[in-house]
Amino acid sequence: MPKYDYDLIAIGAGAGGFVSTKLAAGLGKKAALIEKDLLGGECTNRGCVPSKALIKAAAVAYHVKHLRDYGLDTAGSMDLSTRNVMQYVRGAVKKVFDSHPAAVFEKLGIDVLFGAPKFLDSHRVSMGDRVLSSDKFIIATGSSAFIPPIEGLASVPYLSNENLFDLETLPSSMIILGAGPIGMEMASALNRLGVTVTVVEMSPRTMIREDEELAGLLADHLASEGLSLLTGTKAVRAAQKDGGIVLTVEDARKDRRDLQAASILVAVGRRPNVEGLDLEKAGVAWTPKGITTDSYLRTTAPNIFACGDVAGPYQFSHMTEYQAVTAVRNAFLPFRKKVNYDTVAWCTFTAPEFAHAGLTEREARERHGDGISVYRYDYKNTDRGRTDLAEFGRAKFICDRRGRLLGAHILGERAGELIHEAQLLRHLNLSFTKIAPMIHIYPTFTDVVRQPAKLLYVDRLRNNPVLKLLAKVLGKKK
Repeated sequence: MPKYDYDLIAIGAGAGGFVSTKLAAGLGKKAALIEKDLLGGECTNRGCVPSKALIKAAAVAYHVKHLRDYGLDTAGSMDLSTRNVMQYVRGAVKKVFDSHPAAVFEKLGIDVLFGAPKFLDSHRVSMGDRVLSSDKFIIATGSSAFIPPIEGLASVPYLSNENLFDLETLPSSMIILGAGPIGMEMASALNRLGVTVTVVEMSPRTMIREDEELAGLLADHLASEGLSLLTGTKAVRAAQKDGGIVLTVEDARKDRRDLQAASILVAVGRRPNVEGLDLEKAGVAWTPKGITTDSYLRTTAPNIFACGDVAGPYQFSHMTEYQAVTAVRNAFLPFRKKVNYDTVAWCTFTAPEFAHAGLTEREARERHGDGISVYRYDYKNTDRGRTDLAEFGRAKFICDRRGRLLGAHILGERAGELIHEAQLLRHLNLSFTKIAPMIHIYPTFTDVVRQPAKLLYVDRLRNNPVLKLLAKVLGKKK
């Protein structure tokens, strides 16, 4: 058997690289982690962490502006300044970044190396004058913002998630291209921080991967807060004017008009980071959607695996972690395991949050016909919603004939946490009715999950043939 420098080299020190090398080290393997930029990858430095910090600042700003709604007031007038918001955001990033220094990995026996690796073959990479060999590789290089070929866009100072959080102060106004998760999160937060925001989306509606009913509710809610949403609208041309941006857009009728703002943010999608790796020398195939993998996350080179954004199909840190564990298991353990995306879930951290697990109602009807049942519950019907002035929102649960959850969607306060109760049932393949008799703490927002489960429980009792027969017999006796 050939002697290699390492049992595993992970390329990319984001969630995928972190998890895979730690697990490999835990299995007694010699591992190395290679990063060409910053430890933590996109999520820590330019994605999840800074965006959530900005969202938190926006929530605080919103509540400060609505103090009187809670019976509070200030002694005098108060002018809210966002001058130091981005400083706070970068401080939050530093805290997370500092929590996983190279020393943490080195203490576990993992070598942390910085540079831009290139494959020489399926077992060797070069970094400058240095050549490293490994029995197995995991490619976890992530993704970058996709910049669409819009006329003039490359010549204007556009923003993406890669430089948005480098701003010293917030702009007075912003055009956001794209009404997907990133675009809508930033639009919601920046709007609450006093930025005049216009979202431009080519599709006929916002958040096209989400349940249409709840996505529509969210769009209306954000519009009521002053956000401008232009759907079915195509960006045609971008230019600079008077220190700002002019974007020419075209609607479905081919009518054009100009939008003006101090800045423009591009949030229309992601592209896999495959450039510069010389994947073809290792026999690794890839497409514009990412590195090609099988159901075991193995690439077309049998000893090389891929996980996370660079492989897809989901671009979330929690899915990257799941894939990293699966890839390492398949690389080193005798019993291989296929990836299973049946219980994938995510949350878009707009105000309010929008959590998603499983099929939308439209998808469920396409796959299961009219045999599904749909249960809804509004936040305005919860006592916690009333006490917290968080009455906007709706939970929606889609069940099959046996009462199992095909999909769960929650739009409202703390949706990202609440969805996990439904997610656990999906993971264990249990009926939604299992939640109904469980003791829930009062008053909490869990009513938006518990009450729909009770409705299903009652429906199943009502339609139970044995109970129907018993009711008939007892009715006759009377």
